[in-house]
Amino acid sequence: MSPQEAYKELEKRQREVFLIQSCHAVLAWEERTYMPRGGAELRSEQRGYLAGLEHEKFTDPRIGELLSITEGSKLTQDPESVEAVNIREIRHRYDKDTKLPRELVEELTRTTSRAEGEWAAARQKSDFKAFQPWLEKVVRLLQQKAEAYGYEGEPYNALLDDYEPGATTDDIADVFAKLRGELVDLVARIKEAPKKPDVSIVEREYDIERQKLFNEMVAGAIGFDFGIGRLDITTHPFTSGFGPGDTRITTRYNPKHLNDALFGTMHEVGHALYEMGLEKKEHFGMPMGEAVSLGIHESQSRMWENQVGRSREFWVYFLPQAKRIFRESLDGVSLDDFYGAINYVTPSYIRVEADEATYNLHILLRFELERALISGDLKPADVPGEWNSRFKKYFGIEVDNDANGCLQDVHWSIGYLGYFPTYTLGNLYSAQFFTKATRDIPNLMRQFEEGNYRGLLDWLRKNIHSQGQRYRANKLCEKVTGEPLSHKPLMDYMSEKYGEIYGI
Repeated sequence: MSPQEAYKELEKRQREVFLIQSCHAVLAWEERTYMPRGGAELRSEQRGYLAGLEHEKFTDPRIGELLSITEGSKLTQDPESVEAVNIREIRHRYDKDTKLPRELVEELTRTTSRAEGEWAAARQKSDFKAFQPWLEKVVRLLQQKAEAYGYEGEPYNALLDDYEPGATTDDIADVFAKLRGELVDLVARIKEAPKKPDVSIVEREYDIERQKLFNEMVAGAIGFDFGIGRLDITTHPFTSGFGPGDTRITTRYNPKHLNDALFGTMHEVGHALYEMGLEKKEHFGMPMGEAVSLGIHESQSRMWENQVGRSREFWVYFLPQAKRIFRESLDGVSLDDFYGAINYVTPSYIRVEADEATYNLHILLRFELERALISGDLKPADVPGEWNSRFKKYFGIEVDNDANGCLQDVHWSIGYLGYFPTYTLGNLYSAQFFTKATRDIPNLMRQFEEGNYRGLLDWLRKNIHSQGQRYRANKLCEKVTGEPLSHKPLMDYMSEKYGEIYGI
């Protein structure tokens, strides 16, 4: 068999695997949106079966044979060619997944499917004890997964690679340490600033039906295509990209706080725009049609949420429209006052509702706890106490209940330990990418004032979305910006913004 014939067969087999993945993703989306709780046990079996089937198809020894035929051939002479990238990344996944027993894959999927529903019920009642047995099961299975993968250093590295290929815990800890010092100093100066925005502006009555209307207006304006996507309601917002022509986002609404659903929706739209911008039709089921990492994915969501959505220029255009929809709540509110209100900085319990300045402290806390859980240094039963102690140390406030503390995020219930660091990586990447975009498009902020976001979207499509997995995240950052990842662009951006708002 020639390398070209082997590559064609590899493509065919990968597309079959992708079809199973997309079916699984539909079931996961429906479970979080419309499925009755009574369907949880059956759904866990359905998803477990599909996860096992996908694993069996992808780890078939024939995949290894095809990779061996194509590797070292003319197809891989240019390491950045479509074929070379696909072969490289399939090999990376294949070598990892062949180490996992199908039984472990199925059991982890069944367990996390059930655990998510139990987490939602426990969160509603603020009852960690009800969720604790499920967290214990998830952590135990993930420890087994890490051991099956194998790792250098600590076991957390094995799980981190699932979300940020090539990254290590030490690399991330080093970047985070550089960020932490300057971030803590900025938050302290903001706390002592004499000038404070009026946050009550976004804490008035905001009718949910009107919020839905406004959110859809904003989502459509910045590029979300409702012809190939939809927006629904769930407990914890997320995005699902099923494949060409079907990307779905979710949000949650608070009638007394405008920021929650608005910026949550913009965050998920950022994820969706990345999914919609990937060349999924051209590279169906192949790495060149998929996102490079969760850190890069988060850079897209955080950019649209923060650098765009929380910019003054964005609201030059959208505040007049918001005033027409939320007449009573925004009557007489000036642009400066509204801009200050949506960028108000204060320690808060909930990560997804946190301001830009304190947000990364939430991630640092979770990063530390996750490493301890996987290493065995922290027992699941001790999570609430450890969470509350560290939260008081980092934020200066006592956690009042589990729903506002260790039960607030869905990630641990669905087995996503190793995911949280990608949020802060996303913030770092987004600031560095956006700084470069403003240099490449000198009138970019003026475009925002005119309600035009096409310039930024086109720039992202060209430089990031269309690249698929051609480069690993750190190399993509250097290719696009000319510099390795640094905390400086993010701190420069926040220092300038909050310097203006708080007079520091």
